[in-house]
Amino acid sequence: MTSVTAQDYAWIRSSRMFCAAMAGGYGLALVRGIAPAEALRLMEAEPQGTGEGLDALVEQHEDHRDATDYWDDSFIAGACTVPGRGGEWTLVFAFDGSSGVSRFLPALSLNGRAVSHSTNGGKPIELFDWYENGELQTGFEWPTRRYGSTPDELVPMMREIGFDLAEGGVCTGASADAKAAVLALTEQLTGVRLTEELLTHAEYHFGLVPEQPAD
Repeated sequence: MTSVTAQDYAWIRSSRMFCAAMAGGYGLALVRGIAPAEALRLMEAEPQGTGEGLDALVEQHEDHRDATDYWDDSFIAGACTVPGRGGEWTLVFAFDGSSGVSRFLPALSLNGRAVSHSTNGGKPIELFDWYENGELQTGFEWPTRRYGSTPDELVPMMREIGFDLAEGGVCTGASADAKAAVLALTEQLTGVRLTEELLTHAEYHFGLVPEQPAD
């Protein structure tokens, strides 16, 4: 039985910081087996120094947006070390409109595990992805419509956490806070307890991630 539930992440609804991130769009990944500087290198990011706390990340993000065209898909990512299951993990956080961080998950997970959740802002598309050794195990926008090489492996864990799933994977009526449940699922897979204090006071390495090349 899991000891983590959606209720453990009820704080996100009263957090001005997290509500702002969800309103504007964000991507957050937890990666095992690589350091923050290596994570940014795998994301092809140009190093932008370090800074103390989320305010520094927001300032870097806003300065970059002020200096670029609205349609520029490049973004500032912040990476820091956090404690998790089995030792240290790297947290990557960006106000990227949700898709920027997630496109690097195959590379970030190549020698370990990466778990990501994101929101694109506006009329939200909210995504969850779990990768092992470069391969997507389970991903979903709607928790009843899962995909990946093992789409049903997390179902027992998801039910215990607070996802509202009927037998056969069909949603039944009013559900628990889906975003809080996703954060709880992320903790269950990583051992990393995300808190407002952790995100707000971390020592971030910054990197400027370029636009995705056109096909």
